[in-house]
Amino acid sequence: MDIKDFTKYLNSLSFIKNASKTADELSVEVYIVGGFIRDFVLDCDHKDIDFLIVGNGIEFAERYAKSLGIDDVIIFKTYGTAHFKHEGFEFEFVGARKESYDAASRNPAVETGTFEDDINRRDLTINSIAASINSETFGEVIDLFGGLKDIEDRIIKTPLEPFVTFNDDPLRILRAIRFAARLDFKIEEKTFEALGKVAERLKIITQERITDEFLKIMSVKKPSVGLKYLYDSGVMQVIFPEIANLAGVDQRKDFHHKDVFLHTCEVVDNIAQASGDVWLRFAALLHDVAKPKTKRFVENVGWTFHGHEELGARMVKQIFKRMRLPMHKAEYVEKLVRLHLRPIALNKDEVTDSAIRRFIVAAGEDLDDLIILCRADITSKNIKKVQQYLKHYDIVMEKVRDVRERDKLREFQSPVRGEEIMRVCNIPPSKKVGEIKTAIEEAILDGEIDNNYEAAYEYLLKIKQNFISENS
Repeated sequence: MDIKDFTKYLNSLSFIKNASKTADELSVEVYIVGGFIRDFVLDCDHKDIDFLIVGNGIEFAERYAKSLGIDDVIIFKTYGTAHFKHEGFEFEFVGARKESYDAASRNPAVETGTFEDDINRRDLTINSIAASINSETFGEVIDLFGGLKDIEDRIIKTPLEPFVTFNDDPLRILRAIRFAARLDFKIEEKTFEALGKVAERLKIITQERITDEFLKIMSVKKPSVGLKYLYDSGVMQVIFPEIANLAGVDQRKDFHHKDVFLHTCEVVDNIAQASGDVWLRFAALLHDVAKPKTKRFVENVGWTFHGHEELGARMVKQIFKRMRLPMHKAEYVEKLVRLHLRPIALNKDEVTDSAIRRFIVAAGEDLDDLIILCRADITSKNIKKVQQYLKHYDIVMEKVRDVRERDKLREFQSPVRGEEIMRVCNIPPSKKVGEIKTAIEEAILDGEIDNNYEAAYEYLLKIKQNFISENS
């Protein structure tokens, strides 16, 4: 959208008029700055508004909130910022400040500053555009660093010398890449070179903040844009070496046409087209993570990666712990990494119902996501080969539907529960109870008995003596 329409848009927002009146009452300069203007120009959804006050930001926020009838204002006195919500918008308030940095820390020394001081410290030119909301200059746009031109040219660059900007606050490295990925902008050459030069300084940033930015990169429409910038700049080697190490690992030319890193980028993009679930995307990112460790050359075959799915699954929890990712999601990702090769082996006519049952039980409620991952894993440029693999998965899913419908395996477990096993066998809680329960489940999976209570109970009576005599 044209920036000329921005003033008209501001005028249409009654709460902005309240802000303008409050600014005049307090005799302070107040500006809207950053993403709200950027996203308006890009015609993107814009629900976050950052107010820059040349004066006391907290005092302005409190007076402004009162004018709107809002009592719930969150104040961060240490940082001199405030926050509240109104009409679906998120408001942030900060007083203009000047920052200076120590080389050993990303925490700046902060002092009260001018409008120019505050704009100078912004991370990117596209985030440094401001608009006055004071009545005399209402809607006047101030663009000291050509951010509007950079939006038009779809360029990411820093307001000041990029090395200084990134060295002062290394988290800006990931923010630059995140915005490039989210907006599909190119990173200006000088800015890109600085990313790699300062990458090591990311080690002073808390893992939680790095991980937060990485997940935002993984959540964009086309994550490969960010992943490739992370790798090409050298940043990936610092924040996620397991993924960086995938680059240059060639695969069998008859199966995949690119090295494992580029293949992984394609798989993640394929998932992104099918699902917005960041954890399914993360499973795609890690599905081949153990290939560098399992790479072997076999004569007349080429490079192989036997067992990479199992080793990769075992690496998941280590990665989640190091990256401070939610551990309750690790099990899901681990399961998908472990099983991502299983479906392709189940497309032959001679595959037994027992094999299909075990696959259904192993995948559990994540079966549909697993198939999405398997389909996304097909990145060949050979159209016939792609169609062939997709047909394989269609056959597998047809077998799955058939067996699941007949056997009622959606939430599989032994129909005879532990308490009943203890009562029938007259044994206390013990490992033996689990062994008996497993034996019943194995019999169902092998098709030896039907998946219902009556058949399972009868089978328990049949086998109980074997386990009881073993226990005596």
